[in-house]
Amino acid sequence: MKRIGIFGGSFNPIHNGHIALAQAVLRQCALDEIWLMVSPQNPLKQNSTDLLDDHLRLQMAEKALEGVEGVKACDYEFRLPKPSYTWNTLQHLSKDYPDCTFSLLIGGDNWAHFQRWRNWQDIMNHHEVIAYPREAYPGTIDVPLLNVSSTEIRQRVRAGKSIEGLVPEAIVPLVKKYY
Repeated sequence: MKRIGIFGGSFNPIHNGHIALAQAVLRQCALDEIWLMVSPQNPLKQNSTDLLDDHLRLQMAEKALEGVEGVKACDYEFRLPKPSYTWNTLQHLSKDYPDCTFSLLIGGDNWAHFQRWRNWQDIMNHHEVIAYPREAYPGTIDVPLLNVSSTEIRQRVRAGKSIEGLVPEAIVPLVKKYY
């Protein structure tokens, strides 16, 4: 069985913290791959007004991950009903990829409120949940806490500030163009 980590998010935009985290979890948890699941609509962020088009976020994620071994951008949720409930995604993935097991990678902030997620008990019963630390929220694994956020990147672009070192060099022009 191939072990796949599902790292869902808006990736609005993807940044170096996402990539470093995915690489650390890949190594530490002995997963075969990590799929960055670009989410079309997070049910807990339905009021978000600055979410870039799904395909543009996917395009940036794919470009950012070129040459990153074992980590790939994924548009699987684009074909599923919205909002994108993780339980629904995991149900479909398990059916479509019967030779794979899926682990869910979430932040410590989400882990602290995991019981708010739709069908969270079923997720726990059928999938490994790997929680990484976020500021003020511990995780279930010990990986570096990287203090960078997509919100900060969008704000820096709007303010005309540098985003060098925050996002992969390959996508700096795209981030500046779209945000």
